[in-house]
Amino acid sequence: MASELEVEVTHKETIKPSSATPHHLKIVNLSVFDQLIPQIYIPLLLFYPSTSSDEVNDIDHHRSLVVERSKLLKKSLSEALTHFYPFAGEFQHNISISCNDHGAAFLEAQVNCPISMILDRPDLGMLWKLLPSGHTSYLLQVQANFFECGGLAIGVNISHKVADASTLSKFINSWAAIALGSASTTDRVVPPAEFGVAASLFPPLDFLNAPQTPSSDSTNSGIKEKCITRRFVFDASKIAALKSKAATTTVPNPTRVEVVSALIWKCAAEASRSNLESAMPSAWCQTVNMRKVLVSVLAGKDLLGNVFGLVAGQREEIVEVDDHDLQSLVTILRKGIEEFKENYRNGVSGEGLCQLFKEVVNLIIRDDIDSYSCSSWCRFPFYTSNFGWGKPSWVVTPNVDSKNLIVLMDTKDGDGLEASLTLKEEDMTKFENNKEVLEYASLNPSVI
Repeated sequence: MASELEVEVTHKETIKPSSATPHHLKIVNLSVFDQLIPQIYIPLLLFYPSTSSDEVNDIDHHRSLVVERSKLLKKSLSEALTHFYPFAGEFQHNISISCNDHGAAFLEAQVNCPISMILDRPDLGMLWKLLPSGHTSYLLQVQANFFECGGLAIGVNISHKVADASTLSKFINSWAAIALGSASTTDRVVPPAEFGVAASLFPPLDFLNAPQTPSSDSTNSGIKEKCITRRFVFDASKIAALKSKAATTTVPNPTRVEVVSALIWKCAAEASRSNLESAMPSAWCQTVNMRKVLVSVLAGKDLLGNVFGLVAGQREEIVEVDDHDLQSLVTILRKGIEEFKENYRNGVSGEGLCQLFKEVVNLIIRDDIDSYSCSSWCRFPFYTSNFGWGKPSWVVTPNVDSKNLIVLMDTKDGDGLEASLTLKEEDMTKFENNKEVLEYASLNPSVI
């Protein structure tokens, strides 16, 4: 299907903030969290199927609808950038952002198929065609993809050095609220003062101040091997059954993320060991939203930018996964998170953060350990973003071509969970046919 999909970019322009950034906000320092992030882009796609009013077999009506929605997206984006003004700026090495109203890239594209072709058993390989590329002079890039018979997909690439999933969700929701003209817009748009707060609490380090070469897309990180990505969906009833199976006296109420992570870890490691025909110890590395850990330090501050840490399950006692059942793996995951919270609830120094990142990265790149890297985007409210034509039917962040990478996201109902999983081809063949995986997950079901 990927070869059948044609996406023609019909228009490109730069969107600048609707009001000039005040002089006293012209420079925003990066925090040490931002400095440690490679200069890659975070991809995001939001799909809005056609409404009944869209489905009119009239070319003129379709064109006017495209013009109307594109105009609304551009106008509201310009207004949103006045609040998220660093997104329209330019990096000054790895130390700060010059908020010079350089702008964001905005592309319009026409797609040669109905949106249902994408949403009915999605082909993950073709999703990259719906994302802007080749515009690395902009920290924020947007592509509005208009489908035949109505329907729209908004593709966003944002520099990871200015936003994590938490910050990106605030931006998307604020942008949507402005477009919708919501009465609560002022409550949902982040005030400018919140940029730069992270840098005051976690100052940049001089030895990290070095120029970085921007990447044209998000596929430049991680270990390059012949890999394949698959999408697995766990509905609420299956997660409930999985929780029941994984619960222990130590962890009587495991979370959705814990039980799904444990199942993926267990079955992926089994597949790897089967193909290697040898015992290989394994580790699970998880991103953690530090805003929920540094509660006493932040004292109500809602920091923008990057504020996340890394937890490595079994960092001290790396064992063979086959020796553990699901309950043991959930216990290990919970232990890692609890120890992390205990170690960092009262703060973290820049040097301490550098050491933490170094330890986890060194674990990930070791050749004698099967390590899995997981990023959870659950509970970030992407599905509430209504620009005026309803809430999205599907929100996805396409996986990069990086071995053993897992991204977890909510399903639209908020109770289920989607896992986008990248493994070596031979490992994926065994994983996607694993009876235990298929007992709890559906392989790439329709979004419709």
